[in-house]
Amino acid sequence: MHPRDPMVVRQIPMILEIIHNETWYEGERRGCPVSKDDPVVRAKVAEVVLREGARMRVVCTSPPPEPAPTNKD
Repeated sequence: MHPRDPMVVRQIPMILEIIHNETWYEGERRGCPVSKDDPVVRAKVAEVVLREGARMRVVCTSPPPEPAPTNKD
């Protein structure tokens, strides 16, 4: 895989959100702050990315939704 693969670049914000969420969830489970590099957090992030990867690719390749029409009279 080329490091600048456009698909990967488009997925980075979603992956960063997963990392943020899983870090917070693990901190809540333990009752104290944890690092995003914590082995439990990393394993959970990998699990989520593997499970949701197909959906993430669809989201990244779908055209943006059309803006809703405004009713200006």
